[in-house]
Order: sequence, then structure tokens, then C-alpha cells
Amino acid sequence: MARPRGGDSVSRKKGGAKGGAKGRASRARQVYIFTEGEVTEPEYIDIIVKKGTQATPGRGVDHHFENENAVGKHRKPYAMVKDAVRTLRKVEREAKDAGLKPGDWNYPEVWVIFDRDGHLNIREARQLADKEGVRIAYSHPCFELWRLLHYVNYTSSFGGVCGDANSRLRSRSGFAATYGRQVRTVTEQQSKHMREEQVLSKDGQRYKDAKKYAKAINDRVESANPDKWDPYTDVWNFVEDGLLLSGY
Repeated sequence: MARPRGGDSVSRKKGGAKGGAKGRASRARQVYIFTEGEVTEPEYIDIIVKKGTQATPGRGVDHHFENENAVGKHRKPYAMVKDAVRTLRKVEREAKDAGLKPGDWNYPEVWVIFDRDGHLNIREARQLADKEGVRIAYSHPCFELWRLLHYVNYTSSFGGVCGDANSRLRSRSGFAATYGRQVRTVTEQQSKHMREEQVLSKDGQRYKDAKKYAKAINDRVESANPDKWDPYTDVWNFVEDGLLLSGY
């Protein structure tokens, strides 16, 4: 599963409209991704795409980071969703030209991955995404919750403080050592950089546990307001529905 640079076109792949049904069926799904984080989320995605297990052999994904160079407001949830809608309309046209149609397993998707943090317009961002067909992976208070669930079943509120989630992650047994055998502590800034050992396991149990824990805490959500879903994360939907992985 390749990681082309952002902006690569689905119509540039082999097996387009002139390639016939056989070509269309064998092409990889193109997944276009907008991430709030500049480092952690892209590194995580690269790791699991490289090491993950395809749910269906032969059904691969090419992932594209669409906002690698974005700064400021263009990394905020609502703005990212608006940018994602434009990207989705573009790749839908290209998919049609290539002979793909909605419902095909390899029809392109656009995903936005963002956190609650202190952002405004979370509800509006989700509503716009739902209306326009953009997919979302959302974590409250932040992506570090999803990372933490690879270590422990954490169910308590963070009070919306991402730093608390990060601190609990850094305090997990063995976490610091993933940065070097002699490393005993890491800073919050250092911890933004992912290490394979933080999420991978030989039997895939870490992912299975993280997904199980996430689904359990999400089931406890009572409010209709995503600002109040503390804690919450549905990143596993992106792993399975977006990247077509069964685990890693």
C-alpha cells in the first residue's frame, strides 16, 4: 500500500475507463486524508499501512495526505472539512471518468481526522461532513486517547485536557523505552513522534484491545453534542472502513 503525495489523481492510475472492468476491479482504493496533527497522525497511518493486514487480500489502498503543508486555520476541523468536500467532488469526477461508481470497494474516499481539543464548530464540522459524504475520525480530547488505549482500558474523563491524555500515555510501562533502550522519560514534544512498538504486536492483540476499549467507552456517550463526548475515539473506523485493514 503506497503513500503517494497529496493531490495524486485517481485518473492517473492504470486501468481507467479504457482499461475495462478488469482494470477497474484491480486498482487500489485512493484514500485522501486531512489530519489536524502535522506529525503524530501521519506517522501512525504510515506505520499501520505498512504493517497492517488487509481485510481482503488483493484489496489495497493508496493513501494521500492532502494537507501536509497546511498551517493555521486550515488545520482546524471545520476548515479541513470544507477543504475535504472540494477534494471529494474532484475525485468523484475522476472516479466517474475512470469507470468507478459508488459502492465499488475501490471507490475513492476522503477522510478528516481531528480532535476535540479546544476547537469551535465541532458539531458543525461533523454535520457538514455527513451532508457532503466526507468521512470523519474523531477523538475527544485528542488522538493520544487512541494511542493510550493500545496500553490500557482507560474510561475516565480527561476534562477535555489533551495534556492529561498525553501524560498518561507517557507514563505507561515500556512507553519511554520505545525511543531507546536506555530512555526513561520523554517530553510531550518527543512523544508526538510515533514508534511502531507503541501500536504493533505480533498477534495483533494491541489493536484488538484498543478497538474493544474504544467501542465500550463510545457506547457510554449520552449527549448528542460531540463537544461533551469525553472520552471518545472512533479511529478504528478509519483503520477498517478507510484503509481496509483488519488489524495490525
